[in-house]
Amino acid sequence: MSLFDIDEKIAKVVSVLPNKIKIEIKNIELFKVESEKFSVGSYLRVSDSDDCALICIIENYTIQKEENSESLYIIEAVPIGFLDNEGNFTRGGNNIAIPPTDVEPARKEEIQRIYDDIEMGKRFYFSSLSQDNSIKVPVNGDKFFNKHIAVVGSTGSGKSHTVAKILQEATMIRNQGYEGLNNSHIVLFDLHSEYHQAFPDANYINVNNLVLPYWLMNSEELQELFIDTEANDHNQRNVFKEAVLLNKKRHNPDVNPKFITYDAPFKFNIYEVLTYITNKNNNRKNKENKIVWDDGSGKEFEITSSNVSLMFDSILKPLGTAAGPNFGDFLNFISRMENKLNDERLSFLTKGRAETITFKETLMQFLGYQIPNQGSKSNHNITIIDLSGVPFEVLSITVSLISRIIFEFGYYFKKTFSEGNEKAPIMIVYEEAHKYVPKVQSAKYNSCRISIERIAKEGRKYGVTAMIVSQRPSEISETIFSQCNNFVAMRLTNPEDQNYVKRLLPDNLGPLTDSLPNLKEGDAILLGDAIIMPSLVTIDRCNPFPSSNDILYLEHWKKEWLEVDFKELTESWTK
Repeated sequence: MSLFDIDEKIAKVVSVLPNKIKIEIKNIELFKVESEKFSVGSYLRVSDSDDCALICIIENYTIQKEENSESLYIIEAVPIGFLDNEGNFTRGGNNIAIPPTDVEPARKEEIQRIYDDIEMGKRFYFSSLSQDNSIKVPVNGDKFFNKHIAVVGSTGSGKSHTVAKILQEATMIRNQGYEGLNNSHIVLFDLHSEYHQAFPDANYINVNNLVLPYWLMNSEELQELFIDTEANDHNQRNVFKEAVLLNKKRHNPDVNPKFITYDAPFKFNIYEVLTYITNKNNNRKNKENKIVWDDGSGKEFEITSSNVSLMFDSILKPLGTAAGPNFGDFLNFISRMENKLNDERLSFLTKGRAETITFKETLMQFLGYQIPNQGSKSNHNITIIDLSGVPFEVLSITVSLISRIIFEFGYYFKKTFSEGNEKAPIMIVYEEAHKYVPKVQSAKYNSCRISIERIAKEGRKYGVTAMIVSQRPSEISETIFSQCNNFVAMRLTNPEDQNYVKRLLPDNLGPLTDSLPNLKEGDAILLGDAIIMPSLVTIDRCNPFPSSNDILYLEHWKKEWLEVDFKELTESWTK
């Protein structure tokens, strides 16, 4: 006999609203399925005379005592989708016939069938249903990776494990008929040196082997590095642009000058640019109001378009007696440039291989391709860029330049090859994204914000998508976060972050989003275009794990006093 039968009166629907179903249950033990968990978050099936059904999630319940001292359970559930009489599931909708004829717990097999309503070859697994871990929850892999992903969660929520699990699964999927690497291309910005342990075979780049040539920077990045952007000094910007353009033309004589722009990736010599600006700072006028220089023998000469290269070769001796244009204006600018160029911490940008590496080698380095006669002897699915050793003042520039290079790779791939970048799509993972693309408008983050916002808005067209990972989603550029179509939301304890995420999600997810501050480690709300219906899931354990940032204070404090080698430490600190 049906649980809904009037004689039995075990369960009945007493209210149906667009976003809520209210159910009365007389005998909870008879109602629930034996051996299956039944609680807040469980699934219900409310059906009609046509054998169509609403699938609902239990949001809350109250218990009332009746006159005969028996308990009456009042359950409120949120409808999340519609199941037609052929078993096809549609998200949303509330179009069952009136009145509903039956209400019962959704069976495990039925729930699994709903989740499996994704073409077999497109299913991508990395989690299971929290209510029942035997129910695997796939996403549509094409929709998941083809659109930007947000993974958010407070410290200790399991965020790093989630990212590692998703990427590990991505590198293991493959069609039959071949061995070796699949064709996944992933670039991961690792701010705290966590992920090398999870991907020991990855293309691992840290500050010791990172080569990021300054001559690939665009105007925003160059100015952020060498100019005091907060000072808004137009003279500095103008003379710097002038010097860079002239120097690019000097070092690329075979290139049509009209193609050489401030932003174009042509080699130039930043040390020669500094010499040019120093000469500009020293210029003096003679009695005829001309800017003249000593040719080495005491004779004066003027700089023209035909001999402007002399301004790059050496510090010239001025012969005039009166101050020329901008005389002395660039002293602070020159000092800033000298400090940057002499800073050994920035050698990956300004010295050694940064001056000799080719454009091609730079691309191959970040995309995991083997560079002939250089370092790695194989290709790699994942490139980990360990930013932990990168000085904070150039962190934004580093992320900006690499992101822009990868975006433009996708752009020119599509432009160059007829199939576009459909055959080699790339995903960039931005760990702790709030650190370098914050919501706050600051000149020092301009270049990074522009690069990543461009990927967020246009990247999908060129086979470049982003995974935005953060413990403070409310502090991330809204332009970037609002472009995400799939969300993995883990425990968030900060009310601002909770509210920010809730505002981006559908209004009918009350029981799910309200659980954000109370999720256990490894649990997440999974929703978006790629999943059949929003779900509370448990992320499968990754193997191997990323390294933990949790220091076992009590365990180490119990040990004997540690003698620190301060000599080695300070040498490492100052080298």
